[in-house]
Amino acid sequence: MQNPTDFNFNQGNLGDFVACRRRFYLRHMRRLAWPALLSAPAIENERHIQRGADFHRLVQQHLLGVPAERLSQMIADEQLAEWWENYVAYLDLAALGDISGLYPEVALSATLGGQRLVAKYDLVVTSNNQAIIYDWKTSQNRPKSAWLDKRLQTRLYPYLLVRAGAQLNQGVDFRPEQVSMRYWFAGFPEQPHTINYSPAQYQADERYLASLIETILALDEDGFPLTIDERQCRFCVYRSLCERGEAAGLLSEMEAGDEPDEEPGIDLDFEQIAEIEY
Repeated sequence: MQNPTDFNFNQGNLGDFVACRRRFYLRHMRRLAWPALLSAPAIENERHIQRGADFHRLVQQHLLGVPAERLSQMIADEQLAEWWENYVAYLDLAALGDISGLYPEVALSATLGGQRLVAKYDLVVTSNNQAIIYDWKTSQNRPKSAWLDKRLQTRLYPYLLVRAGAQLNQGVDFRPEQVSMRYWFAGFPEQPHTINYSPAQYQADERYLASLIETILALDEDGFPLTIDERQCRFCVYRSLCERGEAAGLLSEMEAGDEPDEEPGIDLDFEQIAEIEY
């Protein structure tokens, strides 16, 4: 891999590498924009993506102190209004007990194998010597818990919070057993999925992430073949370039695992986020 010094690894590009090495190469190394639809119909897909971004922004504003009633008055979209009502009705952070910190849209960074790992969290809550990572999902379908457990994000986010989250804990590192990650689904508010972290999982994730990075850095241009799992191609914009079909998959048929990554790239000011060397 050329010029690794200016490359930041995150859940988006690492997830692409795991799903399809060719997609990783085209999207993140060549940064190739390809004129193809992710899914059809195009207008509804764009609305779905924008609606998800709007939901994240509403929650952030609420957590920063804007009253829920005021934010409700700003919503014109019916689906977004339903998601917002679910958030207000079902997400009771006060039930966690003595909350010592709320950190919406916080970014963390650390180095691993000489390379930078970055993540931007929807919300980190510290309460009773515990840290809970909240991640808002606006997918049309509620994904299976087993699929969530295996996500690249599930491995990276708790790991990086342990590595670089001391600034959220009065300068003290979190222990793995103090950390959990909770996926919360705007369309399925009563079906969150919580994953408790552990020292063993932390060590396994460090080995796994380091191995991924080491593998990527060792590859030359010929080391990024197409995936053998053509299901990955259904909602990939490069499918026509790779001769894996031309028609976009239908949005109505998109499963949770096919949804566009909600963190496609991270544009962060690294002077404003925590980093530790390793």
